[in-house]
Amino acid sequence: WLGALRFDNLALRSLPVDASEEGGPRTVPGACFARVRPTPLQNPRLVAMSLPALALLGLEAPAADPEAAEAQAALFFSGNRVPAGAEPAAHCYCGHQFGSFAGQLGDGAAMYLGEVLGPRGERWEIQLKGAGITPFSRQADGRKVLRSSIREFLCSEAMFHLGIPTTRAGTCVTSDSKVVRDIFYDGNPKNERCTVVLRIASTFIRFGSFEIFKPPDEYTGRKGPSVNRNDIRIQMLDYVISTFYPEIQEAYSDNSIQRNAAFFKEITKRTARLVAEWQCVGFCHGVLNTDNMSIVGLTIDYGPFGFMDRYDPEHVCNGSDNTGRYAYNKQPEICKWNLGKLAEALVPELPLEISELILEEEYDAEFEKHYLQKMRKKLGLIQLELEEDSKLVSELLETMHLTAGDFTNIFYLLSSFSVDIDSSKFEDFLEELTSQCASVEELKVAFKPQMDPRQLSMMLMLAQSNPQLFALIGTKANINKELERIEQFSKLEQLTADDLLSRNKRHWKEWLEKYRVRLQKEIERSGNADAWNTDHVKVMNSNNPKYILRNYIAQNAIEAAENGDFSEVRNVLKLLEHPFQEAEGFQEEKEDAEEEGATATAAVCAQETRSRQTYCSKPPLWASELCVT
Repeated sequence: WLGALRFDNLALRSLPVDASEEGGPRTVPGACFARVRPTPLQNPRLVAMSLPALALLGLEAPAADPEAAEAQAALFFSGNRVPAGAEPAAHCYCGHQFGSFAGQLGDGAAMYLGEVLGPRGERWEIQLKGAGITPFSRQADGRKVLRSSIREFLCSEAMFHLGIPTTRAGTCVTSDSKVVRDIFYDGNPKNERCTVVLRIASTFIRFGSFEIFKPPDEYTGRKGPSVNRNDIRIQMLDYVISTFYPEIQEAYSDNSIQRNAAFFKEITKRTARLVAEWQCVGFCHGVLNTDNMSIVGLTIDYGPFGFMDRYDPEHVCNGSDNTGRYAYNKQPEICKWNLGKLAEALVPELPLEISELILEEEYDAEFEKHYLQKMRKKLGLIQLELEEDSKLVSELLETMHLTAGDFTNIFYLLSSFSVDIDSSKFEDFLEELTSQCASVEELKVAFKPQMDPRQLSMMLMLAQSNPQLFALIGTKANINKELERIEQFSKLEQLTADDLLSRNKRHWKEWLEKYRVRLQKEIERSGNADAWNTDHVKVMNSNNPKYILRNYIAQNAIEAAENGDFSEVRNVLKLLEHPFQEAEGFQEEKEDAEEEGATATAAVCAQETRSRQTYCSKPPLWASELCVT
């Protein structure tokens, strides 16, 4: 079955490969890759495979002997056997992590296998993530475990089917080999199964790939492993632009500065559009370091990511992001900051005064343009582009925030809102809409004070008396948030469920009236209300997903897989391959899901009732109960 793979490893022919055969972690100067060998696993077996992703490589669904194909996939995509034509290597890169330059990082757990030519001649780099130690593993073991691998596998495919640029995942293979992990960093480590994900992309080169030339950083003192090797920087630019931006190479073949400027402009615009897409589905990446930013504008490296449940602009999905640097509402500005670091890394081949001007002129404008275009589609505004639309979107999000509304479900519900809805049906719609908002009990969980009163009192005194010491152990932002929690919690103690429902209905009624007026303008412009409504609903239903990879869905699939049942991962994958369509065959399981919590697919079915009962039994992300990965 895997004989269909046709390797042509252009990257290794075009970029310098380290000549050393020394094993183990080390600095790798003067090279973009180092040759490696995957470390075999005990008894590898397939958890799941994505046939749409594997089709990119020319691998069709195994009709004759699917069990034999699964065994082949487990053998070759675990790293236990290397396919003919593959040349395993690890990529060298650096990165700014949480704003500070970290020096050499590189593929510490991922291995480039090679580049496969697809059925139409397109080129796909394939990687094994979790295949063992590389020169870039530092103090780690080069392994990934079942839970993190399932999350990456499912989310890679979920994002693709949502229409968002992303790396792909072809297979997920687990084993009987074990590594020790302290899941919650609480001193209670446990053995977990080593697992490998086959990742697929046009390239895994990232912003940090160009930071290997960085001289000693003025703040951290760290430097890249290939300082003063501008010849390699030129090689990398030639390879990246000619391979992944051929139209730019062709247009500016006789002027490298103009060529490099056009390349930087294009990656700036791609990145702006990418983060706009994230914002429109409520996706939070979690670790937007420069080494996690794709040079071709893909979502890359799925770690502590999360899709928002309740809309919270300050949502943080990474439990180690104590300052909220990578919060949902910070993603656009952080991606722009990362582009600034890429600009610095391209000097002298692209002067900074040119790249900085491009960044200022292009990024914000492209982000705002794409974001508003996407939001218009999510609201079904297909006839007119009005200046007031931006305000309508902002007021919608503010209403979601005020009522703690479910981001995905509310957008999905809006497609059933009609301009000429009568008063009784309008009340029914309001009921359905407010059922997607937080209850009093959920709000109490969200705003429950997190500090002991004595600790808070001490911190407040310290902030006044010894600001320098206070700065070492806390921040004003954290203290202000705690004071806000205390105030809100006190108000919630006096709030009844009826009071909350009445308040939420009032907020939503006010916004829906504005939305109705805007939709009426659409109809007037169209001139044919029935035709407009058909197109309006069609556009909304193709831009507002019914299903996203919520954390509880992934967790239920993980728990089943850890107990040896991989069917749940495969069922969730099928569901996520059609995120805009109502899944058939789940209706009968609704009651079971609500009563038992049940499995991931059953819980998804319960979600179809637009009830929060199933997944509110688990701590919602917006309540700052973060999923640790």
